[in-house]
Amino acid sequence: MTIATVTSKGQVTIPKKVREHFHLQTGDKLDFQIEVDGSLRVYPIARKVSEVFGVFAAKATTAQSTSAIKQRLRQAFKAGKI
Repeated sequence: MTIATVTSKGQVTIPKKVREHFHLQTGDKLDFQIEVDGSLRVYPIARKVSEVFGVFAAKATTAQSTSAIKQRLRQAFKAGKI
């Protein structure tokens, strides 16, 4: 379990293990969503289009489904390529 403490100003320091796993850097944005069951989910917001533009340029010789593109983007993000 990874634990963080909320400060009096409502700030939280994201533990290093979490930052490294999601490749979070200074200035990155997070989306906080309250689920129907009352749980909290935090999602890293995708990077700017200018940062990911051209990721598939070498492999864009055939049509790809949206789900295939999303999967490749996730893999590239996890690998730190974008």
